[in-house]
Formats: sequence, structure tokens, C-alpha cells
Amino acid sequence: MPERRKLSERKIRTALKKLKGWSLRGGKLHKEFTFGDFVDAFGFMTSAALIAQRLNHHPEWSNVYNKVVIDLSTHSEGGITGYDIEFAKQVEQIGARRRR
Repeated sequence: MPERRKLSERKIRTALKKLKGWSLRGGKLHKEFTFGDFVDAFGFMTSAALIAQRLNHHPEWSNVYNKVVIDLSTHSEGGITGYDIEFAKQVEQIGARRRR
């Protein structure tokens, strides 16, 4: 199981090196995904929702046409935890398969 406690800045920076295109924004892991169209973006969100449910860890996200914006932090811990890193890893895998 991922670490539920807030991660140190060093651990977060180390994890970011392995998460292509993810950055820190406003104390959260942040990424914007662009897809071919709305259906591709919505399909990605559907797949990501299944990951969120499995991890019992749900993202802040938005969708406008072919773009999905995700911001991750664990509100109960006041920052980024291992669950945010794990969610980002798994979402990155499905995003890479869907993006054009």
C-alpha cells in the first residue's frame, strides 16, 4: 500500500523525476492531458475514475473538450502522499495509451 502520510519535499521531487509532465503547482501534483477529442478525454477520465475508486483516493480534476486537468493532494494529510504519487503513476500509464 502507498504511504498515507504527507511526503517530504525530497521524496516528492524524487517521485516527480519519474512522472513525465507532472509538476508541483499550488502544493499539489499537477498535469494537463490533451486528447484527440472529447470522447478520448472522457474515456480517459472513466478509466482514471476506476483507479481512483480502487485506491479510494479521488482527484481534483476538470475537463473541457479534449483537455483534462488533474491536481493531486491528500486533504486529510495537508499535502502530497504516496497515494497521490501512485494515482499519478497509474493515470500516466493510461494517459500515454490514449493521447495522440
